Amino acid sequence: MSKTNPVVYFEIPVDNLERAEKFYTAVFNFSFEKEIIDHYEMALFPFEEKNSGITGALAKGDVYKPSKNGVIIYFKTENIDTTLEKVLQQGGKILYPKRIDEKYGFAVAEFEDSEGNRIALHETI
Repeated sequence: MSKTNPVVYFEIPVDNLERAEKFYTAVFNFSFEKEIIDHYEMALFPFEEKNSGITGALAKGDVYKPSKNGVIIYFKTENIDTTLEKVLQQGGKILYPKRIDEKYGFAVAEFEDSEGNRIALHETI
């Protein structure tokens, strides 16, 4: 059994790549690199090999369907409250308000992005 982290990449389905890129840039201050991969439009999230974590892309195409049902991606944030304020300012919706888990030392929340996806936040406390 391998002791490496099993997840290495993710794709968030979008209907409108420009709208989604604007949303994630405003909420998280991300910079994206646009690419066409296997005939699909992608906006790649930033990635640094030396840092922990994984990367992924906003993905547009006929096989990509935004949804609140399915896998949930957790984005790290330094302040969930501030991030949720930015989500609301960009037209997103809070789906699961901030909850603190004192035992494990973290807080989480979930929101709906500009495309209708359920996305989660994780803050170490």
